[in-house]
Amino acid sequence: MRRLKTMKTHPLPRLASTRLARPHTWLRKWLAHCATGLIAFLACAAIANAATAVGKVVVIPVVGAISPASADFVTRSLTRAANEQAQLAVIELDTPGGLDISMRQIIKAILASPVPVAAFIAPGGARAASAGTYIVYASHVAAMAPGTNLGAATPIQLGAPGLAAPEPKRPNEPGKGAASSPATDTQSTETRKQIDDAAAYIRGLAQLRGRNAAWAERAVREAVSLSAKEALEQNVVDLTARDVPDLMAKLDGRVVETATGPHKLATAHAQVVTFEPDWRSHFLAVVTDPNVALILLTIGMYGLFFEFANPGFVLPGVAGAICLLVGLFALQLLPISYTGLALIFLGIAFLIAEAFLPTFGTLGFGGIVAFAAGALMLIDTDQPGYGVPLPTIAAITAAGAVFVFFVSSFAYRARRRPVVSGGEALVGSGGEIIDAALAPAEGEAAGVSVGWARIHGERWRVRASAPLAAGAHVRVTGRQGLMLEVVSAEEPKQRGVSP
Repeated sequence: MRRLKTMKTHPLPRLASTRLARPHTWLRKWLAHCATGLIAFLACAAIANAATAVGKVVVIPVVGAISPASADFVTRSLTRAANEQAQLAVIELDTPGGLDISMRQIIKAILASPVPVAAFIAPGGARAASAGTYIVYASHVAAMAPGTNLGAATPIQLGAPGLAAPEPKRPNEPGKGAASSPATDTQSTETRKQIDDAAAYIRGLAQLRGRNAAWAERAVREAVSLSAKEALEQNVVDLTARDVPDLMAKLDGRVVETATGPHKLATAHAQVVTFEPDWRSHFLAVVTDPNVALILLTIGMYGLFFEFANPGFVLPGVAGAICLLVGLFALQLLPISYTGLALIFLGIAFLIAEAFLPTFGTLGFGGIVAFAAGALMLIDTDQPGYGVPLPTIAAITAAGAVFVFFVSSFAYRARRRPVVSGGEALVGSGGEIIDAALAPAEGEAAGVSVGWARIHGERWRVRASAPLAAGAHVRVTGRQGLMLEVVSAEEPKQRGVSP
């Protein structure tokens, strides 16, 4: 009875409703978790979209001399920054200067860039001398890290390396106007033209960016320099910063005027991406080194010479053609003297001709002198980081001379060797009569006999002044067409004549 009463207190409909209610509770909890995750995902997406809308900041490091490789790298990086809709491009500079044509290529890319460009001389201890000063003045924002400097923007005299340009002479200086020679006046005029052109160029950049144009002109004419603190005080740069994050914080909210209009920077929390040089930049940096270009040029010429002298080797010709074309490609990017290049080719031609012509070293010595002089004159600038050192020139010249004279010695030995093939090799050779007897022939002079003999493993028709028995050994003394003149092999000994 008690058991039945207990069962009655727990009716079945109530138990079923409890079990059916549990799945709905789990479903509500699962939906609540999904909603929370969806809200979190949408919040992250909104933050990412906001960061994307702000735009990232790209850093373009430029270290070393301004060269065709660095100009190509900066130009392509600015184009990439524009394609990726970056809000700012920072050119991190540390350069002693460089080539004028490469500098102007970078400045043209900066002036035409739709993305604001900030030139930042960093890290501490870096500099932006010579060509770097022009790039700083051309940038939309100029900044320096503590312990850096810029200036010394005087263009270096083009011409033979090591020759300093004379100071321009002024008419009011006593004792210098009438005594100057036409050559000195011409050189002074050329120098003055270069300095005036460079001063006008940097003055125009300073006026475009609202910076100190007077000091910029002094940097060109007097080669003066400034530290970071002095540059900020004299309105040469816009601000100083410790590093790139500090620069981003100080540029936040600044309005910059570019080729496409004004841009307001929001760099405080922007993503910073560094563009590293790719394989193309590294390749250009290697091949445009004047030492490498000269070596490639030399290897190419000697490779082609070896292939033409010994057809069929293939490898020297292929390697020589590739090296020659790469070397010429590098030279067309560099400021070269075509006179020096012509002397290099002339010197190599003389060294090659020495291997074929019996000039007893005259062409070889002239080739060495022409090659060395051309290598010294090849690079037509005194910019830091350019020019071919004397040890490199001496090593390449000595290696070329040794190679050519080594080949010449082999050619000379080959000319002195006796002939071992052809009709000339038959004279003096021995043979054996294969006829029963060398009989007198009709139509021949009295005492002359004609027959057959085996010489060098071949049957030859021979003629002798006396009959010879079969198996007799003979020696060839001459040839007339297909007829050989022979004598007995013992005849010279009997007559006492040395063979």
